[in-house]
Amino acid sequence: MDRRKVKRAILSVSDKTGIVELAKGLQELQVQIISTGGTARTLSQAGVEVTQISDYTGSPEILGGRVKTLHPKVHGGILFRREDQAQIHEAVRYGIPPIDLVVVNLYPFQRTISRENVTLEEAIENIDIGGPTMIRSAAKNHEGVAVLVNPAEYEPILAEMREHDATLSLTTRRRLAVEAFRHTAEYDMAIYSYLSSILEKQTSFDRQLK
Repeated sequence: MDRRKVKRAILSVSDKTGIVELAKGLQELQVQIISTGGTARTLSQAGVEVTQISDYTGSPEILGGRVKTLHPKVHGGILFRREDQAQIHEAVRYGIPPIDLVVVNLYPFQRTISRENVTLEEAIENIDIGGPTMIRSAAKNHEGVAVLVNPAEYEPILAEMREHDATLSLTTRRRLAVEAFRHTAEYDMAIYSYLSSILEKQTSFDRQLK
């Protein structure tokens, strides 16, 4: 099936540009919204009805927020193949509803490391784990799931959903998947470039001391 209806979305963004408007548009289209941390607070304060991720998974956010979305109910809901009857039955058996739209952008690693006198610890704490994992899961399963990483796409995506009974086309999902993989590749390259410049220098210095 080319077009897929969006019934459930997860929103978890560092850059909150346009997120309230997107969420309100999704709510008008009867989409259930699941959200995390600061995103959930922003949406709730704006009057958007939100299901907290911990309420959705039944597991609290732990380790100072390091673990929020790394849960089978999240990734199972994103990754199960919508045309595979065995996977559909398995998802039902384990109480895993489908997640049809993933809206994520990542911890501001590049902005963090651009600050003067930033510490290695601060940089490492701004390496996003759950976000890239959700993005990659959704992009991998773009046959059934849409993924949004760019706030500039929010309005066009809402426009398509409004015109087509809350559905998105396969062409759109494929285009968004490509953009998502580019986003995570650039993010990982920024991390690699920074850590290699810092840690390899430290390793070289340690060798000299020995």
